[in-house]
Amino acid sequence: MQAFLVSTGIVALAEMGDKTQLLALVLAARFRKPWPIVLGIFVATVANHAMAGALGAWLTAMISPQTLRWILGVSFIAMALWMLIPDKLDEGDAAGRLPRFGVFGTTTMLFFLAEMGDKTQIATVMLAARYDAWFAVVAGTTLGMMLANAPVVWLGARVTRLVPLRVVHIVSALIFAALGLAALLFKA
Repeated sequence: MQAFLVSTGIVALAEMGDKTQLLALVLAARFRKPWPIVLGIFVATVANHAMAGALGAWLTAMISPQTLRWILGVSFIAMALWMLIPDKLDEGDAAGRLPRFGVFGTTTMLFFLAEMGDKTQIATVMLAARYDAWFAVVAGTTLGMMLANAPVVWLGARVTRLVPLRVVHIVSALIFAALGLAALLFKA
């Protein structure tokens, strides 16, 4: 349960102000069809995070616990620093090539590709390696993505104005830093 709850919280926070959240806002404004957009976000997230979680689980089998502990500790601290750099959506990321596959297909493809190498995907790899609980981590990170993105699709820019993104990024960075320090200082 801890893996699920930590994964949900970390990804929900990490996703605030992320380029995929901005992409959700752009898709909602462009298509004005929230259900296919939310479903596309869900399908893309499950596929992307399932692969990332599998990579994390594989790492636990291939790397010694001591080495993995150091890699995870340093990675979580690096993620904390990365959280302090806000994402921006490139103009070309959502414009021009959208309607070909419909709202659902377009959302699924754009979200899947936008998540590649993104903070939340890397966090999923690290969390799956840390907790050795693939399903709980993937379910948690997927729920975190949905908690951060579905309200944006339905409520638009009003949601992102409720809490200053800088505060969310700082809180996320502190959580990642704490996890990194815990991994470095305490044996599992």
